[in-house]
Amino acid sequence: MASKSSFEFYENLKEISQVRAIAETVLLNPRVRLITAVEAYELALAQPGVSLTDLPIYPPFAARLGLPAGARVFNDCHGKIIGRTAQARKFYNRISEDDKRKVEGDLREAMFQMEQHDLIRAEAVIGLDSDLMIKAHLVTTVSDAANVFNWLTNFAPYELLANEYEESRSLPIQDILVVAYNDWTCDDKFYTNIGFPQLALVDEKHNVIFNLGMRYFGERKKGTLTLAWTSGMRLGMAACHGGIKEIDFSHCEDKSYHKLGKRSIAFYGLSGTGKSSHTNSADNGGTLPPGFNKVILHDDAFQIDTGSKICRVWEPALFDKTDSRDLNHPDWKYCISLMNHALIEVKGKILPLGLDVRQANGRAILDRDLLGKWVNRCSFPKALAWLMKDTILPPLIKYKNKYLAVAMGAALVTRRNRAENVTEAELKKLVFEPFANPFRVYELYKDVEAFLKILESGAECYTFNSARYWKSSDEDLEEIKLQTSLTLQTAILMDQLEWSEWDLLPGALLPTRDSVEKIIPGYFTRYDPYQRQNVKNYIELMKDRFQQRQDFLRSTDLQSKPRLLQSLLDALQIYD
Repeated sequence: MASKSSFEFYENLKEISQVRAIAETVLLNPRVRLITAVEAYELALAQPGVSLTDLPIYPPFAARLGLPAGARVFNDCHGKIIGRTAQARKFYNRISEDDKRKVEGDLREAMFQMEQHDLIRAEAVIGLDSDLMIKAHLVTTVSDAANVFNWLTNFAPYELLANEYEESRSLPIQDILVVAYNDWTCDDKFYTNIGFPQLALVDEKHNVIFNLGMRYFGERKKGTLTLAWTSGMRLGMAACHGGIKEIDFSHCEDKSYHKLGKRSIAFYGLSGTGKSSHTNSADNGGTLPPGFNKVILHDDAFQIDTGSKICRVWEPALFDKTDSRDLNHPDWKYCISLMNHALIEVKGKILPLGLDVRQANGRAILDRDLLGKWVNRCSFPKALAWLMKDTILPPLIKYKNKYLAVAMGAALVTRRNRAENVTEAELKKLVFEPFANPFRVYELYKDVEAFLKILESGAECYTFNSARYWKSSDEDLEEIKLQTSLTLQTAILMDQLEWSEWDLLPGALLPTRDSVEKIIPGYFTRYDPYQRQNVKNYIELMKDRFQQRQDFLRSTDLQSKPRLLQSLLDALQIYD
């Protein structure tokens, strides 16, 4: 069986952290009732603040879960906090010994408070491939049943995968423990207080997370997923906050494409960079050849196993924003659960109103069937693609220098915009989120080493600019249409591009005029870096942004790996 209980994992039981011991003691209290997803659903309907809509739960999912025919979606409104609170996170293994002792005592007090309530627990399987399955346990109050249902359905209720789990590969990883207590009270300024206290305490070495004072479901989901990603990293795999799909060319109508076989491409980008558009596009804007077959692993989270050259998925569902989904949007068909939505009565039926009418960040759990054909494992990626908003980058770059490729991912950027309350100076600064993963809880150098290994194992690496591109200034910009990017994605998958050196950035390649013009007429003239107006200013801005990348990497734990850091810095050089 996959992950291990504490007794099975720790040869010396004195090695169990106090944080894990506190969590497990609550979990194993015999008064804590183990419930199924169906029981969680029934308890949630009795929970104040939970409203039942007339939108049916996606019928195939409801049937798999064992819900009665016609079971309807509920909407859970969380109150003031409708998103994750990053400032409430504390990392147990990074704080001082004195602070550890304090936190341990405060956790014991919190658990004393929590055990005055009726408590429930649930079990889930994290990971759907038989070679990467982890058992997870959640314990919380009965008043938090809606989040239990959401957690079970975002991942997989243990009872649905019990046989597969018991027969799955044994892993040298502890079971994941999640403790949630929404009614935590504490007036200690050591903890984040935004009208009420909040604490997300992470012990990634012992696979434990506490969510105290946190009603928002995303804290449960991303906390659990963070521990899963970290477990995968501990097993030697790369953690990926991104989307990946596999295209099979072996049955195309044009037999000349059959030799391409199956090819996977992965996309890493922050909100608004086109990650979902690239991953989920049905046919890359009509550019894929007739007869191709597409499957999606996931559009948000997966793991790359360089040893087996396989990619594996963690979740069977999507946790999506619904700001662009109106009443008649077809995606509601796949809905399992809602949170923080406005409700509206339409011809006697109570329906969810997306579009973020009630507040920002309305969310839905949706069945993965929404993606079309999906799989639980796919082939090793032919290509990794960093999606970033940086106006000095042309629409597409390929990297032949592996250190430059990984440096660009480790210093993956976005930019602030004028909608934010920041100064002009701040607008010029890049915002960095390594590998587009704000949920990394271990050292950055470990991700750098993991992605270097992926490239050394045969993957190629690219950057797509998902902003616009310098024309005559950082205000006068060339548009880069999504269709252009999708067409270039197909060209990568089908080996349709030839490449030439970009002298400004040694180790980077640009599509040649002849190869790209065959695919997108006018592309070369429009996006050739050597045809930028005010080129001196362009190069100066490019130098400044690459200097910011270097400064950022110098500020990270890569300092503990000086040779690795220097290889990355040497690659991030602009030559005019």
